[in-house]
Amino acid sequence: MTLPDLAAVGLDYSVAGPVATITLNRPEVRNAQTPAMWLALAEIGRQIPDDVRVVVVTGAGPTFSAGLDRAMLDPSADAAESVIGLLGLPDQAAADRIEEFQRGFTFLRDPRFVSIAAVRGYAVGAGFQLALSCDLRVVADDAQFSMKESALGLVPDLTGTKPLVESVGYARALEICATARMVGAQEAVDIGLVNKVVPVDDLDSEVAALAAALSAPMAGVVTETKTLLQGAADRELDEQRRLEREAQMRRFRSVAAAFAG
Repeated sequence: MTLPDLAAVGLDYSVAGPVATITLNRPEVRNAQTPAMWLALAEIGRQIPDDVRVVVVTGAGPTFSAGLDRAMLDPSADAAESVIGLLGLPDQAAADRIEEFQRGFTFLRDPRFVSIAAVRGYAVGAGFQLALSCDLRVVADDAQFSMKESALGLVPDLTGTKPLVESVGYARALEICATARMVGAQEAVDIGLVNKVVPVDDLDSEVAALAAALSAPMAGVVTETKTLLQGAADRELDEQRRLEREAQMRRFRSVAAAFAG
């Protein structure tokens, strides 16, 4: 399947060697997101080449993403393109549609590559959840996170709840979601929500250096490591030990083949 017209939905996508970059490119509305954008993100995820080892997600301009485009809540908007259009569907059909939207976020957890959210400015609602979908988060010192859904009488439904709990724990995740308050960059690093905070002007170079470091190991190493770590907290030790042994044997064979070649 070919990619949709990405510019029409406010996305840029490029691949340079082992690094793919996805940019939310609607700076005039602070990179507000739409269902069409989520569906396009899912299609990008399906088409990322196998030799890509790092995917960077960022936003054009001074804001990562202000969340859902409020125009999508307008009853007069095209039902196929709006969130409010979900209200006209039977419950199961609406849930199925949300599941399609969620795929625009879940592909970032694919073990084939490491995903990095490069966040400057606001990451609100859907923007926060997009950042949470990435494996790593490097943010500018002006970053502000907020799960605004509760202020609209809604819950986060774009796959952000699980990684939020994994990052900061249940109690803090509940407080952040229920109050819809802002979490600043320094607090975010202090509570384990982000990996690193850097000055705004250094964000791009810091992310580029991290992407280069992640691309440096022999092909397959980071994929095996990410696969081992995903779900490790939910496994029994004996099961995790078995998976480590099996992964290591695959690595031994790969390294031996490389030297033999």
